[in-house]
Amino acid sequence: MGGRGPREAFSGGEWLYGRNPVEEALAAGRRKCMEIVLPPPSPDEDDQIARIRDEAHARRLVVRTMERDKLDRLVRFGHHQGVALKASPYPYVDLAELLGEEDEDSLVVVLDHLEDPQNVGSILRTACAAGATGVIMPEDRSCGVTPAAARASAGGAEHVKVARTVNLVRAMQALKKAGYWITGLDAAPDAKPYTEIDYRGKCAIVAGAEGAGLSRLVRENCDFLATIPMPGGFESLNAGVAAAVAIYEALRQKGAKK
Repeated sequence: MGGRGPREAFSGGEWLYGRNPVEEALAAGRRKCMEIVLPPPSPDEDDQIARIRDEAHARRLVVRTMERDKLDRLVRFGHHQGVALKASPYPYVDLAELLGEEDEDSLVVVLDHLEDPQNVGSILRTACAAGATGVIMPEDRSCGVTPAAARASAGGAEHVKVARTVNLVRAMQALKKAGYWITGLDAAPDAKPYTEIDYRGKCAIVAGAEGAGLSRLVRENCDFLATIPMPGGFESLNAGVAAAVAIYEALRQKGAKK
């Protein structure tokens, strides 16, 4: 490491951490990667570390080793598994890129001011796995695609398009103009069971904030409200799980159409 401390040696960019997020960031190629921290080379290192190391060398990245306590502090005590990648910030896309999608079965996920990176990451992971067109989230009072959210997505965030907007309601109105029908996940008395909503065609699913749920204006701009029955009597699912349930119901219906 030489005589420089972490702040001097690693200024600028942001640090992704964890084996899957780092491997997927390298595979996706959407970020500019600068340097990487890996465990010392070992004849019996596992296949994933070997793949990451090979890719880092192929990209001619600076490869460093670091004592665990220093790496802990560098990634703010995130679960790094001994791996961290210094990369450019998350590459958000313009909203117009999502609105221009011509697939008549396009699926967009809208996040209504979610603040927990675990929920955001979970939804990004599901959106990626389900082949969603993209995700829309507000710029303020919301967790963006931070390193913690990227970690929670297990690298899925690197493969899904995410747009940020200054006005979520206007973005929803733009979705409608582009032919989308919007379903908000909500426990309101007038909400229908999520399986009774028709998600075929262009659709958007809105997940509300932790605790607060959908904001009033967002709720009013939804075409449908859907609830997830909970016969076990438990109060509610978290936003990440609720969104996953609805996303895969939409995927089931869209598949049944083909």
